[in-house]
Amino acid sequence: MKLIKKTVVVTGGGSGIGRQLVLQLLNKGNRVAAIDVNQASLDETKQLSGTDAARLSTHVADITDRAAVCSLPEQINEIHKGIDVLINNAGIIQPFVPFNELSYDQIKRVIDINVYGTMLMIRAFLPYLGEQNTAHIVNVSSMGGFLPVPGQTLYGASKAAVKLLTEGLRAELSKTSISVSVVFPGGVSTNITRNSGISTTEAKFQSDKQANKTTSAESAAATIIKGIEKGSPRILVGKDAKLMDLLSRIAPVKAGRMMAKMMASIMEDSFTKPEDLDVKSCPDSEE
Repeated sequence: MKLIKKTVVVTGGGSGIGRQLVLQLLNKGNRVAAIDVNQASLDETKQLSGTDAARLSTHVADITDRAAVCSLPEQINEIHKGIDVLINNAGIIQPFVPFNELSYDQIKRVIDINVYGTMLMIRAFLPYLGEQNTAHIVNVSSMGGFLPVPGQTLYGASKAAVKLLTEGLRAELSKTSISVSVVFPGGVSTNITRNSGISTTEAKFQSDKQANKTTSAESAAATIIKGIEKGSPRILVGKDAKLMDLLSRIAPVKAGRMMAKMMASIMEDSFTKPEDLDVKSCPDSEE
């Protein structure tokens, strides 16, 4: 699919990769509907779009709110007279702690946004995409969706769910006009830590990681757009994602050990100690 004069829906369009997708798609002559939970972020994206803003609509919505999501396709279709591409980019990470230290509220929030929100968007937009001669669904997973990352185990599980959801959809929709792609970003410089509500102390982990990151949000968005136009079922973003994808296929245990070693060097508390398992946490003390 050539992305020119198409209508593209982008979740998480207020920052990071989502914002860059919006700006680059507009620059190519497309119409874009940007969705985000933060009005101020959407306003900034619109301001940055300059003269292309005439082809941009912004929509404040929580993708975990079924009623809000179900109202979006009709709103967007009314404005843009058709919907060709859905990019499910919105997502959050978990606090950088072992799984057993996560609260039930934190667990629910990650799953609700990364998995349930993506499912709601797909269910709501499928009928509109099916009306087009050619359409495309793009779901953003993560390198953590195929490779274990200590300290981000729940996040990885949620992104693995997105991976398999996408692959299942691709099979189910193979006889329709809708193509389906899954995106695996490696390390990308974005504000996902802050946007996920991670504390200042935990955010230090992210800033430490930034020194090793080589993929900008601009480059990540360009790679995703190129992958859509090629019709690629799997879109790997960054040299790290490509390397670890290959290694995880050839030597999955070794790949996991490499990631664990890297995590240990920058965040010792990502690993559960025997004494940590003594604390009973069901139900949560905060409930």
